[in-house]
Amino acid sequence: MNKKFPIVACLAAAAMIIPVAPARATQKPSGPETLAEHLMTPLSLALGPGKSVLVTQNFAGTLDRVEDEGQTTNVYTNAGWDVGGVETRGTTTFFVESVGGGGGDPTALAGYLKSIDRRGEVRTIVDLATYERQNNPDGFQDYGFGSDVADECLAKITEPFPPAQYSGAVDSHPYATAVQGNTVYVADAGMNTILKVNAATGETSTLAVLPPRPAEATAEAAAAVGFPSCVVGHDYAFEPVPTDVEIGPDGWLYVSSLPGGPEDPSLGHRGAIFRVNPWTGAIHLWADEILSPTGIAVSGSGTSTQLRCSAMRSSGSTPGPVNSHSSWPSTVPPRWSCKGIPSMPQPVSASLTSPRERS
Repeated sequence: MNKKFPIVACLAAAAMIIPVAPARATQKPSGPETLAEHLMTPLSLALGPGKSVLVTQNFAGTLDRVEDEGQTTNVYTNAGWDVGGVETRGTTTFFVESVGGGGGDPTALAGYLKSIDRRGEVRTIVDLATYERQNNPDGFQDYGFGSDVADECLAKITEPFPPAQYSGAVDSHPYATAVQGNTVYVADAGMNTILKVNAATGETSTLAVLPPRPAEATAEAAAAVGFPSCVVGHDYAFEPVPTDVEIGPDGWLYVSSLPGGPEDPSLGHRGAIFRVNPWTGAIHLWADEILSPTGIAVSGSGTSTQLRCSAMRSSGSTPGPVNSHSSWPSTVPPRWSCKGIPSMPQPVSASLTSPRERS
């Protein structure tokens, strides 16, 4: 079976905190300073030229620059698309845009890695959706229950979602980027893959395919989704959806992974951070037992900080954790997809803040 179910997006609606220079000696440190507010799904940001900040409003399809005094200027817009994964190198800005992910129709996929130079000229570096259709990097991986579950038991699973067993489908949702020299690393939440792209030529290769994230099927979880009791005690291999990629001081890549399934603790803290060798693609599990990691930052000393998923809910839903598997039980309706994001039930606003006044 080669079918992939949608993954519900964990949207960082909470305020983003940006490290900045310390305040002048004549000023007392103050609380967070709001640089911009009423932003719609600001899911990625990067330090821009001068004291500005670049931020994507993913669902609005915009890339904007927020100046130190709070003025917001649009840099790029592609309405109806998901624009995100902003990163900079010198005076060049890199970002990704996509549409059609998670819908089960490979022909509907569209996604690109692009750059904007200091003159504002936009250049398409590579067509990521075409790369996925031609290569499907995680197509060799098996998800769902393993061979330890008897065929007679699997035959009792009649619901289409979550599927009993399936392999990696053709799907692409480029979500985050990291830049080192002339290389752009792209974390694709649909491919479950880290891509390596030459920023000058667009030459693209698969650096690493993240491994599945297994979780034991409990009696409660099996009953909630209509699975037969014979699966209880067996592992279900969820997709390892990458949500961010950063370059550590050791030169290795650090990748946060938000696996499919409920993002409450019902199946345990299944999120992880992987360490990926940028030269060989070797993957090491660096940290696990994390609940809903949606981003990561690495300090100069090699210490990492992961950002957990904020609870986003549509109108009328009750408070609760975001569910990243549309068919497992959750208090949040499965309305958003990390792999292909449909329209939101309602606009979400957020503020961009700085920890203190800048010098």
